Amino acid sequence: MSSAATESLIHMQGIRKVFLTDEVETHALQDVHFSIAKGEYVAIAGPSGCGKTTLLSILGLLDAPSHGEYRIAGTSVAQLGAADRARVRNKEIGFVFQAFNLIGDLTVWENVELPLTYREMDSAERKERVQKALERVGMTHRAKHYPPQLSGGQQQRVAVARAVAGDPAILLADEPTGNLDSRNGEAVMGLLQELHAAGSTICMVTHDARYAQHAQRTVHLFDGRVVDSPANAERELATV
Repeated sequence: MSSAATESLIHMQGIRKVFLTDEVETHALQDVHFSIAKGEYVAIAGPSGCGKTTLLSILGLLDAPSHGEYRIAGTSVAQLGAADRARVRNKEIGFVFQAFNLIGDLTVWENVELPLTYREMDSAERKERVQKALERVGMTHRAKHYPPQLSGGQQQRVAVARAVAGDPAILLADEPTGNLDSRNGEAVMGLLQELHAAGSTICMVTHDARYAQHAQRTVHLFDGRVVDSPANAERELATV
């Protein structure tokens, strides 16, 4: 194993993803290499259809690569069975989705608590974690409300609280401002920055260069490949 893989929280080497439909091969990711260190804030940026969400799905163990090696906290994902993958996904990875993915007939408190119930965690610890998570995102005053009673910005704050309540090793955010107006989008970006300043490791997918600037480092994707910069992507396109 390379020293980079040993030192990184996330390490991908030669990742490819091929989808087969009606005997047609679609290469969503091609030979992707990159690492994320503990405590780092990384943006994955690129135009629509470049493979960003596919890459995030692999990072979050929601999908598996067709080829290549993915290690999280030094463990090869390929060696994990279904139960172990589910355990790692529940304990080590927090998800924030563009569509919030809150359960409408559960209160804010219950939405944040739900993932913790799968850990066989006692009620006192769950209560403490939910309380702290809602405090971090400024939503304790809405704990008894239901998602339909909240604005889009408030729902995304609850989604962030749900993601961080389990104290994950890494927070994965898929276009977290995509369904928000600019004011609420900036507020959520500010919240992610606060979480990073407090020690969280964050990997955010975005197509918006303004939001990518909030991260420490940006990984640019173009046609399923990592490129050095948007300018390089434009040059590649010009040669096609």
